[in-house]
Amino acid sequence: MYKKKYSFSIPLYLQILLGMIAGIIIGIIALKLEGGRFVNHWVQPWGQVFIRLLQLIAVPLVFISLVKGVMGLQDISRFSKIGGRTILIYLCTTVVAVSIGLSLGVLIKPGNFFNREKAASMQKNYQTVVAQKKAEAAQVKDEGPLQFLNDIIPDNFVKAAGNNGKMLQVIFFAILFGIAALGIEKTKIVPIAELFDSLYDIILKMVDYIILFAPYGVAALMAGLVVDFAGDVSMFGALMVYAGTVILGMALLMLVFYPLLIHFFSKVKMKHFIKSMYPVQLLAFTTSSSAATLPVTMETVEKELGISNEVASFVLPVGTTINMDGTSCYQAIAVLFISQVIGIDLSFSQLLTIVFMTVVSSIGTPAIPGGSYVILTMVLSSVGIPAEGLALILGIDRPLDMLRTSVNVTGDATVSAMVER
Repeated sequence: MYKKKYSFSIPLYLQILLGMIAGIIIGIIALKLEGGRFVNHWVQPWGQVFIRLLQLIAVPLVFISLVKGVMGLQDISRFSKIGGRTILIYLCTTVVAVSIGLSLGVLIKPGNFFNREKAASMQKNYQTVVAQKKAEAAQVKDEGPLQFLNDIIPDNFVKAAGNNGKMLQVIFFAILFGIAALGIEKTKIVPIAELFDSLYDIILKMVDYIILFAPYGVAALMAGLVVDFAGDVSMFGALMVYAGTVILGMALLMLVFYPLLIHFFSKVKMKHFIKSMYPVQLLAFTTSSSAATLPVTMETVEKELGISNEVASFVLPVGTTINMDGTSCYQAIAVLFISQVIGIDLSFSQLLTIVFMTVVSSIGTPAIPGGSYVILTMVLSSVGIPAEGLALILGIDRPLDMLRTSVNVTGDATVSAMVER
């Protein structure tokens, strides 16, 4: 007689949380035993490996996702009005979400809640980068108003793809490639479309593998941070302020921005919308995947909100791909938080770059747990902030990821109601 075997697996978010706790414990023990050198030489490098893996996948993920997304917009030929309005509204809501994130980051300045002495010590480690950013800012003043065109259009795609800081140029080529593909006969691009579908699946699987390493990378990064900050609790206080800023941004989107759009630009009653979306938001919160939530979102939008199948079947899948309001708001706050801790002052043009990069890269953000990590490293690189700063926020990112996924699906439903009207 065989005994039944039971398997038990810990959810990824708990693994990351346990990794963060383990890293803190390792760091504290190292401080007690004066083993800071050991942590810096033998533990923290594994965190750097995790960061490098995220950077490694950023360019191919963004390029393949954008080409696939642009080529997939051929459905607009059948739904020209619906498609045009949908894309326009999605872009507008994303811009608003990024603007809210930047505004909160500038007003609250969560990075300034770090202990001044410890922050100064950390800034010293990045003084070369800070000096370089100041030199670049001075150079920008001497350049003409059309210099940004040279920064966007590459003269060598391979060279641009080999530098995460040139992601704008990769995005430009990807969009141009996708538009050109739409301009020829559909039969001729079928093999290319199938190729990019396969490449996209491979890239997502690579992301899955990298995210599996996240608990260990987070543990190593947190151990290094605890040693660097000598156990100073101000670091954790600053992280709580950062998390509170993100939560405030999510609340403004979900409780103020979307209800106002529903009230003024749709036929759905605001109270009915809020009540109907509870199950969808809860499922999105628990799965952290707008793609996994899509079937429930479509059923709720059609049956509870009265949106036609024609609109829902187009608007919602497109939204899962390109509409990431919650993620965009979070990324804007995260970039400002990291820059404030490191001591990099971002210029107005760099803030605009963050808006543009976040809006465009939302198309390339996988609708899966942890997909935003890869995109955030790209946004950081685009404004010259060391991607290692990601270590500051990874430990508490999972609950925020759950919340912003709820915001993402709420935004999709909101736009479907607006397009229906």
